[in-house]
Order: sequence, then structure tokens, then C-alpha cells
Amino acid sequence: METLLKESIMKTRDLTKYGLKDTNAHWNLSPEELQAITVEKGMGKETVNGTLAINTGKFTGRSPQDRFLVKDDYTKDRVWWGKTNKGISPENFDFLQSEIENYLSGKEIYVRDGYVCADPAYKMNVRTITEYPWSNMFIYNMFLRPEASELENFKEEWLVLCAPGYVAKDPESCGLRQGNFSILNFTKKIALVGGSAYTGEMKKGIFSALNMILPVDKNVLPMHCSANVGEDGDTAIFFGLSGTGKTTLSADPDRKLIGDDEHGWTAENRIFNFEGGCYAKVIDLTEEKEPDIYRAIKPGAILENVIFKDNGEVDYMDSGITQNTRVSYPIYHIDNIQQPSYADNPKNIFFLTCDAFGVLPPVSKLTPGQAAYHFISGYTAKVAGTEAGITEPVPSFSACFGEPFMPLHPTVYAEMLSKKMQEAGVNIWLLNTGWSGGPYGVGSRIKLKYTRAMITAILNGDLDNVDYEQHPIFGLNMPKYIPNVPTEMLDPMNTWLQKGGYISKAIQLAHSFHLNFEKFASEASDQIIEGGPLIDEHHHLGDHV
Repeated sequence: METLLKESIMKTRDLTKYGLKDTNAHWNLSPEELQAITVEKGMGKETVNGTLAINTGKFTGRSPQDRFLVKDDYTKDRVWWGKTNKGISPENFDFLQSEIENYLSGKEIYVRDGYVCADPAYKMNVRTITEYPWSNMFIYNMFLRPEASELENFKEEWLVLCAPGYVAKDPESCGLRQGNFSILNFTKKIALVGGSAYTGEMKKGIFSALNMILPVDKNVLPMHCSANVGEDGDTAIFFGLSGTGKTTLSADPDRKLIGDDEHGWTAENRIFNFEGGCYAKVIDLTEEKEPDIYRAIKPGAILENVIFKDNGEVDYMDSGITQNTRVSYPIYHIDNIQQPSYADNPKNIFFLTCDAFGVLPPVSKLTPGQAAYHFISGYTAKVAGTEAGITEPVPSFSACFGEPFMPLHPTVYAEMLSKKMQEAGVNIWLLNTGWSGGPYGVGSRIKLKYTRAMITAILNGDLDNVDYEQHPIFGLNMPKYIPNVPTEMLDPMNTWLQKGGYISKAIQLAHSFHLNFEKFASEASDQIIEGGPLIDEHHHLGDHV
């Protein structure tokens, strides 16, 4: 019996079917084994508490300009082609795939069988083959981990080939911009990553694939969000770009974390995590600010591109390699989690924005049209210090709060969200975690304890019966009272010394919203367009007030 079992495992473990010859392949090694190999090969070192720290080399973040989707019968009429979704021919893909297969042949490589989508009805098996041991450990952390029995006859639906050491020799001739690339082929169900060791390329590659497959083939809305669930089984969803508080605010001692980054919303009204781990920024990390993340950094986690102090401790304040220092860890490094990672009954959705102009209300309740408009807009503001050359706030828009990973037109996701929120009776809130009392440099950042109090009040239903007033420029409905939050800050105009300064800054931001939305308007319904700011560049406030 045992011999038969071994033979069946060997059959499923035949790598020649992927064009990989004479490899020395390690299958599904434990994180401890992968960490030991990484350290032994001099590809990483251990911190004071035994956590693995690695350096991703030339690329310390994703390279959005070098991300491609194969343009074929499945994608050509579905994908929103453009700056975000760049096409590449099937022939060029086949060439690069064979190049990577030849490159990996004869090498020591690492294979990991895992899956994504925690809801059993949508589970998708992924086999990942990596050149580096620590890339494989990252996949252990980030994808869902099958039981031992599930590995015996494992059949993948998608294959990921990750070869950071392969750089395309003549990029232009095979449709590339430069030597590194990240490519999805929906017909072959293969993701290729070449020339970059940044681990997020693999994670976001599969996320991008799901953002196409789930809405098109499974009637599931994919979301770039975090989610948690309360004792009564009510689920809350948090959308937001980097730096808006998505990870921090979904970590709530009174609620169980479903996941911190990528989820699906099914026709059965279930919210499920795509992943089995968390991938968090650690720049300026302290135990006081982010206790959950700080305590999750222990053996099994992987730190990326951090710098050490002389005594061997990590210096989380040092951005000498990159601002984008990160940690990946399996979700069970967090105490208060929902197991398995899904829950029903979404009741509240929060769109988080860090408005560095200081003009958006700290919290407002959105109508279905406004919800779709703000979802498509995906607004936050970059402040000085986040990127070289930025000295004052700059508006930043990322459609659906995840434009780089969305293959379909943003209105497809927005219409799905509107429909779901109306059918499920969900409330959608816009939460400004940014500035009050003036823009960045004049006003001050809204205190985390107030933002938490607003969320708690909403989750407790305290805002169901309070009065609201409409913002004259953005048309947003602002609550007039929230327990444990100073009333004067609820209308942002009250917090500015110069009311005229507030109005002109608000009009300036409203104008940015309108300009950004122009590229979506042709596909958007009237209801969505009317969800935008009440004022446009052709009107003066006097016409409205």
C-alpha cells in the first residue's frame, strides 16, 4: 500500500511536465527547514528573536510598469486595457515561459502546494515553484495551507513560476520594457515572475488573477480590503490604500480578524479571505502603535529589507533600503482570528481615506450612488515624506482602492458593490483618518482613539437614529453627534480658523475628484455620476449656498 502511495505522489511530483529537467526539487518543506536553508546559503540572517530577515535586492516593491496580461480570446474583450493592464502576446509569453523553464532546469528549486480562497466553494489550488528557499517560505505564510492528506493527490489549477535570477536578455524583442516582468496567462493559468525577488509580485499576481476569475466566472466580488466579525456574527469590511489605517483599524480586541488585505463577497453573502497570512509594512513600527503586527514578528515570519542596529536588533525607524519595509507571517501569528477565515452577514463597509487637505468629514454615511462613486475614485492623499519630491499634499486616486490589481473596468466592480450593498442592506461609510483643522502642516491628524470611537459607534448601531447634515460641497451626510467624539470636529469647517480657506481648499479637492472621474464617466450610470461632489469647476459656491 505504502509503495502505491509513494508512486502516486511521485506521479503528481513530476516536474518534467512543466519543462523542468534535472532539478533537485524540495517539496513542501516546513518553514523551519526553509529558514535553515536560507541562513545556511547566506541568503538571509536571523534577528535577535530568531525571525528570518532577507533582502529582496534591486526591487523592494512591485514594478507596476512591468506587469502584463496575455492578450488572447479570454482577455481581449474583457480586460480594461491601458496603463494598468498592459497586453503581451501569447507567443511572447510562451517564449518567456520556456526561457524560465530552461533557467530553472538543473537547479535546486523549491515547490509549494497551497490554495487561495478560504470558502471551500471557491477554493483554488496553486502550485508555486521558486528559485529561492525564502520565496517558498513566503508562499507558505501567505497562501492557505492544505492538510497533509490534501497534498497526496494535489492538482493545481494555477501554476506560479518565480525566477528572480532570470533577466530577459533582449526585453524589447519579447514585448517587455526591461529585464524583469510579472505576467498572467488566463488561458494557460500560469503566472510568471522573472528578474525581481520582491515577494509581493507573487501574492499580487494571484490576487490579480482572482480579480478577473471571481467576478467573470463565479459571481463573486473581489475586494482589496480587510475584514473582521463581531460576537453577534456581523461582518465589517475596511477598504483603504496604504497608510489609511486598514490593518490597524481592522485589528480590534472585541472582534475577530478574518483577514487584512484580500477578500471575496459571495452571492450567498459570505465574506472570505483569499489568503492565509498577512503582509504588513513595518516602517516606524512600535509595539504601542501596532501591537498585533509587532508581536507577530517571531520565528516563522519573514522581514524584508530592514536594517539592523549594532546589537543585532532591527531598527524599524531606518528606511535606508526602502520606505516599503515589510513582514509576512501566517495569520495564526495573530491571536484573535476567525477560523476558518470567512463569515456571513456584512453589515458595515468603511472606505478609509487619509485626507491630508483636511477638508473631508471625519465620518459620513454614503448613499448607494456616492458609495459607487467613492469606490471607483479610491481617494487618499500622499503627504510629504512618503515619496521623494513631495512637500505638500497630493491627491492620489486608485480605482476600487486597488487599481493596480484590477483587470476589469472599475465600474464592473462598483456596480457589483452597489447591487450587493442594496440587497444585503449594508451601510457604507467614508472615514477620514487624515487631517482636521487645516491641511498637513497646519492642522493635526485625527486621533486614532476618535476614529476607533466612530467605528465602535457605527458597529453598535449608535448612528442609526442620529441627525445628519449634508456637506455643501461634497454632498456627504455628516452625523451631528457621536458618543465619545468631540461634536465640533464632525463638521470639518468648524475646525478651521479661516472659513474661506476651508471652502477654497474643499473646492480644490472636489475639482480633483471630478477631473479624476472623467476617465470612468462614459461607463458609469447617472446614479454613480450624481454621487460625486455637488460642485464642479463651472460653479461658484455662491450658486449652491
